Amino acid sequence: MKILHIDSNHSLMLEQLTALGFINHEDYTSSKEAILEKIHLYDGVIIRSRFNIDKTFLDAATNLKFIGRVGAGLENIDGNYAKAKNVMLISAPEGNRNAVGEHSLAMLLSLFNKLNKADKEVRNGLWLREENRGLELDGKTVGLIGYGNMGNAFAKKLRGFDVEVLCYDIRPNLGNKNAKQVSLEELQEKSDVLSLHTPQTDLTTNMVNSEFINGFKKPFWLINTARGKSVVTKDLVSALESGKILGAGLDVLEYEKASFENLFKKNKATDEVEMPEAFQYLINSEQVILSPHVAGWTKESKEKLAQTIVDKIKANFC
Repeated sequence: MKILHIDSNHSLMLEQLTALGFINHEDYTSSKEAILEKIHLYDGVIIRSRFNIDKTFLDAATNLKFIGRVGAGLENIDGNYAKAKNVMLISAPEGNRNAVGEHSLAMLLSLFNKLNKADKEVRNGLWLREENRGLELDGKTVGLIGYGNMGNAFAKKLRGFDVEVLCYDIRPNLGNKNAKQVSLEELQEKSDVLSLHTPQTDLTTNMVNSEFINGFKKPFWLINTARGKSVVTKDLVSALESGKILGAGLDVLEYEKASFENLFKKNKATDEVEMPEAFQYLINSEQVILSPHVAGWTKESKEKLAQTIVDKIKANFC
């Protein structure tokens, strides 16, 4: 079987797939159009998020048996059409769930203890202790929306704190020793912290809007390490201004390109980066911590993601 690798990954993937007898070709630079011309030669594709695999791509891939997506989400693949063409979709949420759980916790504790603000002040010669008095996580209620691999990983990290952890998911019977599954209404009533762990779907796109935010009984803190398009940024800004949202840790943003590799588009006429007004508020707010979609992007997760894909290919095609 021949596999085309469209994105670079950990070296173990090529090494182990070759040892299993697969023929591996790498093409990390050709355009999508160029890939389309030769995709019929391959039985498998390995991709991260370089471009969307749509109907046109799948129709051209006449011998394709599987797509390995080195990550958790599959929104850059037309999954229904792939399944209709008997193409197996392989993803690796197990590979970076621990990294996401740790990053979510890091963002939350940084917000509670004003670490981004305090760090900048000390570097500028300011020693403001009272102004940087923090909050403790103990005694708070943390609500998770989405209780799959990522939600479970974050809930597990919270076991060391004296907190109540609630989870909401459209799938039933997911609660466990780390989180109690409740209705969305109960989660909105009780939560001091909301953390998102959902894929990008029609249900989750623009989910966190003004109506959703105002459904919470108490002011709350928001952590988003899932997908940027789940949060309407201008509504988040309004909530930060009003105090309904006390602070936000955002690893993902509404403005990201589908490839996740760049944030903003450039104005072709001026060659300047176009920065939305709402984002300008976020970067100037001491209530917000930002990171560039790296919650699941650790040295360890790079290896684990690749190994997970290899193991699943081996289990299904060897």
